[in-house]
Amino acid sequence: MTVEADLANGLPSFTIVGLTDRAIQEARERVRAAVRNAGVDFPSRRLTVNLAPAEVPKEGTSFDLAIAVAVMRAADPAIRLDGVAFIGELALDASLRPVTGVLPMARCLRAHGVQTLVVPEANAEEAALVAGLTVLGAPSLQRCVEHLRGDAPLPAAPPTSRANGHARAGPDLAAVRGQARAKRALEIAAAGGHNLLLTGPPGAGKTMLARTLPSLLPELAMEQALEVAAIYSLRGALRERSAASTDPPFRSPHHSISRAGLVGGGSGLAQPGEISLAHRGVLFLDEFCEFPRAHLEALRQPLEERAVTVVRSRAAVTYPADFMLVAASNPCACGYLGDPRGCSCDARRLAAYRSRLSGPIKDRIDLVVSVPRQRYDDIFDGADEEPSEAVRRRIEAARERQAARGRRLNAALGGVRLIASCRLSPPASRLLARSGERLHLSARAFFRVLRVARTIADLAGCDDVGEDALAEALSHRAELEL
Repeated sequence: MTVEADLANGLPSFTIVGLTDRAIQEARERVRAAVRNAGVDFPSRRLTVNLAPAEVPKEGTSFDLAIAVAVMRAADPAIRLDGVAFIGELALDASLRPVTGVLPMARCLRAHGVQTLVVPEANAEEAALVAGLTVLGAPSLQRCVEHLRGDAPLPAAPPTSRANGHARAGPDLAAVRGQARAKRALEIAAAGGHNLLLTGPPGAGKTMLARTLPSLLPELAMEQALEVAAIYSLRGALRERSAASTDPPFRSPHHSISRAGLVGGGSGLAQPGEISLAHRGVLFLDEFCEFPRAHLEALRQPLEERAVTVVRSRAAVTYPADFMLVAASNPCACGYLGDPRGCSCDARRLAAYRSRLSGPIKDRIDLVVSVPRQRYDDIFDGADEEPSEAVRRRIEAARERQAARGRRLNAALGGVRLIASCRLSPPASRLLARSGERLHLSARAFFRVLRVARTIADLAGCDDVGEDALAEALSHRAELEL
C-alpha cells in the first residue's frame, strides 16, 4: 500500500480516501493530535490523503504512522523519506502503539524492494526476523521526525535469533505407560505428516498420547517458522507463541468453537482460524465426535488442498493450512463400548453417534488406532519407556529420506510420484488389491494406504515398500470404523 498526501488551497479540511474502514477514518483525529503533540504545525489547508491502490479494501490502525509522515512531508519538504516504509498506530500524545500483522507486512515490503522499515518499538523484534530488512523501532512520532530530518537517527533493531535448542512443550513419550501400538501410530504419523484418529474409553490416555506429539516433531526450518509466525502475527496471537520459535505449532480448540474460529472468518477481512494457526504443525481435536458435523465437514477441502480460502463480501483471503490432524474420540456416546463394565448405548444411539463422522471425513484419516484401558501391571510394574528424543531421531531420519526424494512429506505426495517412490513387489500389489476389495477402499483411500506404507518403509530404512509395511498400513486402515 502507498500513502499519498496532497495540500491545496481552500478551507481547512482533512479527507482520507481509498476504500477504508471506520478505524482508518478515525485516524484523522489521531493524526491531527499526534502531529501537534510531536511539535509540528498541522497544515491549515485542504488536505487529501489517498491509500492506493484505491480498489483494495483496507482496515485497521497500522496506517496511522504512514498517514502522519505523508502529511508532514507534504507540508515540509525538508523531511526526506528515501524509500522508508512506516507501520504503526498513533496515540494522541504522539507515542506509537504496536499493531498486529507486522511480520507478514514486513515480508511483503521486503519482497517489493523496501530496505528500511519504521515500526513501534514493541514490533521491532518481530519485524527484525525478515532477512535483508533494516528495522527501526520508534517510541514516538517525534523521534520519527528527528530521524527523517537527520537530527537523531533511530538505532537499527538487531536481527532476531531463532529460539533453538530449548526444552519442548508437552509431556515426554516416556511418561505414557504401555500403549505400544498407539505409540507406534504416533511415530508413523509424525514421520510422514499423516492424519491420526485415537479411539478408546475415557481415561485410557488418548489425550496424553496426542499431547506428546510436540516432543516428537523435528524443528521447523527457518522459512517454515517464518510462515507460522506471520500467521500468528496476523491473528495477534504472538503472545501465545514467540515469533522466534522453531517448534511446530500445536493447537487444541474446544469442541464448542465456532466454525469461523476453526476455519477462519470474522467481520471485515477474514482472519485465520485454528487450522491456519496449526500450519506446519498439529491440529488436535479432542472429543472428535462432539464437534458439530458442519465444522468437521468444513475440514474436507483444507485436508486435501492444505490451504483454505475464506470468501466474504469485501474480499476473498487464502491462508495456508498444511497441518496434521490428530483426533481423539470415545468408541460410543457413553464411552464404554467393549469395556468389561458394559456399554449403556442401544443400537439406535450407537448408530447416531457413529454417523457424526461422515464417510468423506473418515476417508481423509490415514491411521486409526484403538487405545485400550490399561491394566495395573502396565501402569506401575512395566519397564522403562522409550523417551521422545530417541523416537524423534528415527522420525528425523525418516524425514531426511523423504527430503532426498523431494521437498514434501509422504502425506502430501501426489499420485504419480507416490507410485514411483513405492515400487511395490508383485506380492505387495496382490495384498493391496485383495485388501482393497475386502475393505471397500476408495481411490483416495488406496493412495492414503500407500503413503502410510511408504512412511513405514522410510522408518525401517527401506527403499521399496514391502508386504510388511503394507500390511501394517492396512491394519490401521481396517480400524477406521469406530
